[in-house]
Amino acid sequence: MTKEDLMEQIANMNKENSVCQIFIPGKGKFTIILQEEDHNSIASDVHANPTLKQMLKESVTAYHEGQSLSTVDLLISLSPKDFQK
Repeated sequence: MTKEDLMEQIANMNKENSVCQIFIPGKGKFTIILQEEDHNSIASDVHANPTLKQMLKESVTAYHEGQSLSTVDLLISLSPKDFQK
């Protein structure tokens, strides 16, 4: 198999033809799986879900008003006794 053959096989992959097995001498057998890209972003999730939009707005407001901790501040505030039963 040449580089060009490999690139052609990859280029021809699609939703229906999503698995490609190849053998490279000296390396072994490889399985290439095409996974669809997830085009959803946080912005699209927020746009689609009014409840999530409200939760994020409240969270940002609380952060700006000093009513919440950053992850770093939370980790600094923890001690071993917080994890004891």
